[in-house]
Amino acid sequence: MLRILFCLLFPTLVFGQDSKNIELLDRWFEDSILVNSSQIRYNECWGFVQDGNEYAIAGSTEGTHFFKLTSENSFEPVGFVQGNYVSSLVVHRDFKSYRNYIYGVCDEGLSSLQIIDVSTLPNSVSLVTEDSINFARAHNIFIDTTNALLYACSVSPSNSGTVLAPYSMQVYSLVDPLNPSLLYTGPNDIPEVHDAYVRNNIAYLNCGFDGFRVYDFSNPSAPLFIQNMNFYQEQGYNHQGWLSPDGSKYVFADETNGKKLKFCLVDNNLLTIESYFGTNFLENSVPHNIVLSNEFAYVAYYNEGIRIYDMRELPPVEIAHYDTHPQEEGLFTMRGAWGIYPELPSGRIIVSDRMNGLFLFDFKEELFLPTIYNDLLIFPNPIEQGSTIQFRLMNSKVNEFTYTIVDMAGKVVVDGSVTKQNYAEVDKLLSVGVYSLNVNYENYLGDTIELQEKIMIY
Repeated sequence: MLRILFCLLFPTLVFGQDSKNIELLDRWFEDSILVNSSQIRYNECWGFVQDGNEYAIAGSTEGTHFFKLTSENSFEPVGFVQGNYVSSLVVHRDFKSYRNYIYGVCDEGLSSLQIIDVSTLPNSVSLVTEDSINFARAHNIFIDTTNALLYACSVSPSNSGTVLAPYSMQVYSLVDPLNPSLLYTGPNDIPEVHDAYVRNNIAYLNCGFDGFRVYDFSNPSAPLFIQNMNFYQEQGYNHQGWLSPDGSKYVFADETNGKKLKFCLVDNNLLTIESYFGTNFLENSVPHNIVLSNEFAYVAYYNEGIRIYDMRELPPVEIAHYDTHPQEEGLFTMRGAWGIYPELPSGRIIVSDRMNGLFLFDFKEELFLPTIYNDLLIFPNPIEQGSTIQFRLMNSKVNEFTYTIVDMAGKVVVDGSVTKQNYAEVDKLLSVGVYSLNVNYENYLGDTIELQEKIMIY
């Protein structure tokens, strides 16, 4: 059944007061969805592309919500699949995509693995397979799409409607996408695998209080052990991690008050922790889910919303943020940002917040890719006449400044001011020639810092 939903904003909430270098495009919230005593309705998010269109998924206490991301940068509801278990007690849902299907699980009640056909989007979605026997509950799933393998983490079967004790992890073949077949159960010496990231048959396993492990699943029925990291600094509950596209970096989070993120280098599938980093970690904040590009770590923090870090510096430096959870500033809860998905071709970012719904953001990643040793970066430079002039302050702590562009006769041809970011884009058409870009900002001591660079227009 297609469930039409609408966007309703809390009139008492103001988003974006705590933000930098990121723009809120849209937010979806539905107040009729079942809610618990902590005002929590939502959980995981995911994104995918179908027939050239970008889509977002939001999990809730009631099921799985589908949205088309429009060219106007808004959420357009296009489908809903009710969960096998619908309750205000639902905390966890998880989603992954494979071919024309979305695979979804839940970790409360008598739930199921749901396989949802999305091939007819944007017109509809349809539930085509539901398995509550082998997947009565599962905490998380990961799909190795190259090798057609589904990794189910902390998965419980059922018998006659009774949920049985969980297996730490099971691996299923998706050779027949609608009929997963079991290949492996384990590891048997630990109680749980909380989450997993798999590429080229190498599985990076987040094992809760048992730390972190790496296995080679080239033979899915008999994996080979590679690494066990059961003791490390800043250790807590090893929750989730992500591998960079080039395979050289891995970042993981411990879902424990005040624990920092861990930046790891990867060599021959072995991980070495190189640096610790994070936001407000001295105030007992908790990072939840992470996705990496080659340069940046995208992190959903419970209290602190979306945080983006540049991994080309050690420790990684925060370059952008947006608070999706302004209700309880100064208090620690686990009610805020839950999931994050930054891998859509358009560069738009999806974030789910447990209380406040689904968010759509624009982060201009291309402005932060160049690296130089100057304090002020203009790119490209020289600039073709008619092109947008883009410049960025390399000091990541700057979040407001003023600027002028002056021609060779000393005339100011452009001026402006910027807040909540450390870059600017100027669309004014300038004549061919050489100009001076002048930028002024105050440092943490209150001193005025002046920067200047030449701009060449050809």
